[in-house]
Amino acid sequence: MNKYSVLLVDDEEEVFEVIRKKLDWESMGFHVAGYARNGVEALEMAEELQVDVVMTDIKMPYMDGLTLCKKLKELYPTMKVIIFSGFDEFEYAKEAIKIEAEEYILKPINANELREVFERIKINLDRELDEKRNIDKLREYYMESLPVLQENFYTSLIEGRIKGSEIEEYARNYQIEFTGPYYVVTILHISTSNPVSEDSIDPILLAMSVEKLAKEQLAGKWDSKVVTYLGDIIVITQLPDEESITRFTDRMDRICKMAKRVCKARVTAGIGQICNQPAGLVMSYQGAQNAISYRVLYGTTRAINIAETDPRENTDMPWEESYINEIIKRIKMGEAESLQEAIQKFTAQIAGGRMSLQKYRILIMEIITEIFRLGANNQINLEEVFGENSDVYTQAMQLESSEALEKWLSENCLKMQKHILNERRDNTKSFVTKAIEYVKEHYADQDLSIETICSYLNVSAAYFSTVFKKETGKTFINYLTDYRMEKAENLLLTENEKTYIIAQKVGYSDPNYFSYAFKKQFGMSPSKYKTSKIEQAEQ
Repeated sequence: MNKYSVLLVDDEEEVFEVIRKKLDWESMGFHVAGYARNGVEALEMAEELQVDVVMTDIKMPYMDGLTLCKKLKELYPTMKVIIFSGFDEFEYAKEAIKIEAEEYILKPINANELREVFERIKINLDRELDEKRNIDKLREYYMESLPVLQENFYTSLIEGRIKGSEIEEYARNYQIEFTGPYYVVTILHISTSNPVSEDSIDPILLAMSVEKLAKEQLAGKWDSKVVTYLGDIIVITQLPDEESITRFTDRMDRICKMAKRVCKARVTAGIGQICNQPAGLVMSYQGAQNAISYRVLYGTTRAINIAETDPRENTDMPWEESYINEIIKRIKMGEAESLQEAIQKFTAQIAGGRMSLQKYRILIMEIITEIFRLGANNQINLEEVFGENSDVYTQAMQLESSEALEKWLSENCLKMQKHILNERRDNTKSFVTKAIEYVKEHYADQDLSIETICSYLNVSAAYFSTVFKKETGKTFINYLTDYRMEKAENLLLTENEKTYIIAQKVGYSDPNYFSYAFKKQFGMSPSKYKTSKIEQAEQ
């Protein structure tokens, strides 16, 4: 039996204790994932817990239940919402219908009525889930997907197999509109090595499930074309301006998290560079492939934008040899073992290729040039890698065997890899340092939020959240709250100010919510905390 999660929201703890005890949740196919005491807290918990059902009171401090429901429906359209209230007023009921609440229940809550409500919701949730997972329907959906000619056109376009001068004619023949003015390719990669569910499902059908979810979430919001290609889902998106890429990245990040919960799939979204013409989509696709590779550093179930992760990424490679490309990629990825494997394949191909001396020299020059270019792009002092006053080309040309070349490449590429990793760590720390400094300077700003800081840093919220938590061990909201509470504690003990004044000084417009947050942090209200500290000092 499918199990679904419920979040209960009421400012009176005894109310949700009564609700919790009224029903046998497990036998009905539900479990109570958490409790929230106001709309603000509920919104944060809904994002963190990704619950299926939210049951909320209307009258609550800081954010009422109707406002909460509106925000939840905007962020999570498939989430089921139940509203309960002690007010039998038509306007409330009418508003509940407008925001598509499942039920509007009056207090005191009747156990039988509540059970019937959840039984109906369970039926709807099961039906929606079955539609996404049902093998026959997925197979039918797969057979009725985009016309073959359109799909072949898109895949040929991202692979660079269509001449730039022919794109417009093909698009016109296949009834495809390229209005742009900007374009970007995203790859949705499904990890098969570490599945979410133990229940096996055909990889093709799983991909179809994720594709269907992506289409649903992008429809009406982004001008995107979604196709399946080489086991991945490819999303080709037309953007109205360059700045919208950060909002698009956040949308893809939410789709990855939804895929884990709805489709039982671990999905990584690799987002390439934006371009200003369809012919540039081949470069954007290559950038998206490189972004997917970074999942070994940043993890799966998230969006990775190559422009944020590696701003100096250059996908317009001048060479065609795939083994050189692989060596450069492995240097950047920071995996010593896989780098050595790539070098071994490269030198083995040279040893068994029976190439001419001239071709050998050109190939060696190419790989050294690309290593130099990689070092220069990452501001690496090449003398620290190859040594001072060393003629690198001459050194490489004087190597007498493929084994000697392999050893020489391994030593120098591993040095380069270490330097790049150190430089990336420095950049990440600088990135987080800027955010922390901004918080210290603007913590009193009541409008300070993750959107504010991302706008200041010019990055997406998805990328910022990943990097910030990785470096600090805290989410940005937790860090901001902790810092504000630290400042509030200091003001409380050193200045003879009213609580509402201190609340304003640390960025809270609502003194009641400030007191709530303070009590949550320190276990008591601001006034009691101050009194206890004074008493301790006098003893």
